[in-house]
Amino acid sequence: MQYSMVIDLNKCVGCHACTIACKAEWDVPADKGRNWVHRLGPANTPEGLASTYYPGLCNHCNEPACVPVCPADPIEKTFKDKKTGKTVTMEVAATYKDPFNGTVQVDKARCLGCGACADACPYSARYINENQVNEETGSDGTVDKCTYCMPRVEAGLDPACVQTCLAGARIFGDIDDPNSAVSKYKKNGAVALTSANVNIGSNGLYAANKRDMSLLMSSSAPQTMPEANMRRILMAKMKPGMKKAANTLGLMGLVGAVAVKGMNDDK
Repeated sequence: MQYSMVIDLNKCVGCHACTIACKAEWDVPADKGRNWVHRLGPANTPEGLASTYYPGLCNHCNEPACVPVCPADPIEKTFKDKKTGKTVTMEVAATYKDPFNGTVQVDKARCLGCGACADACPYSARYINENQVNEETGSDGTVDKCTYCMPRVEAGLDPACVQTCLAGARIFGDIDDPNSAVSKYKKNGAVALTSANVNIGSNGLYAANKRDMSLLMSSSAPQTMPEANMRRILMAKMKPGMKKAANTLGLMGLVGAVAVKGMNDDK
C-alpha cells in the first residue's frame, strides 16, 4: 500500500478551504502551513496562455530526502498492518517512512528541532513549529508537516483537506490499488512535480489541461536537491547534553563543559 493524493487543477478554484481546514485540524500557526495554495499566472506557456493554482503539501515520497538526514538517535520501532496484523520492526530516527501505508511521519517526542529534514525537502513541505517546544531534547520547536491526517484516515475518514474541498479537487487513496480513484487518475495522465535532478518518487500527483500543467511544471517543479545544514544538526545534537550539564553543574559548569569540548575538537 502507498497512500497518495491527486489534485485535479481542472476543478480547483483556489478558495483555500483546504489550508484553513488543515490549520483548524492540527492547530497550525497562522504564519505557517502544512499545505498551501499559490496562484500561478496568467502567463504565457508553450501550450498557450495559462492561469492555475499550485496546491502543495508533503508528497510522502518513495525515497524521501528528509528521512536519511534526521540526526536523532535511531530506535527500534514495530509497525503493524491494521488490515492483516503483520508486523515489521525496524530502526527509525525521528522522521521515518511507514512500511505499510507509505506515509512519512514524525516522532515529535524525539525531534531535535534542528530543521535538517526541512532543509533537505525539495518541496519545502516542512517547517519548525516554535509553539511545540520539546523539553526532553531541549529543542525550541519541533518539525511539522502534512501527515495525510493518519488519525482521521485510520478512523475511516478522509484527510481534512479532502473532506473540506468544495470542488472535489482533492482525491486520496491507495495508489497501489488499481481500482482506486488515485490510481485511475495516474493511468489517465496525472503526474508528480519532478525534474531531471529531483525525482524521488513523489506520491502527490496533479491533473490539469496542457496549458496549466506546463505552467505548473515550469514554475513549481523543484530543479535541485537541497542540502541539510550540518551546523544546525550538530548544535541540535549537542543541546540535550548541554541542558543536562546546565541543570547538573549550573552556568559555570556549562561554560566549562563547552570549553573542554572545544579543546577536544581542536586536537
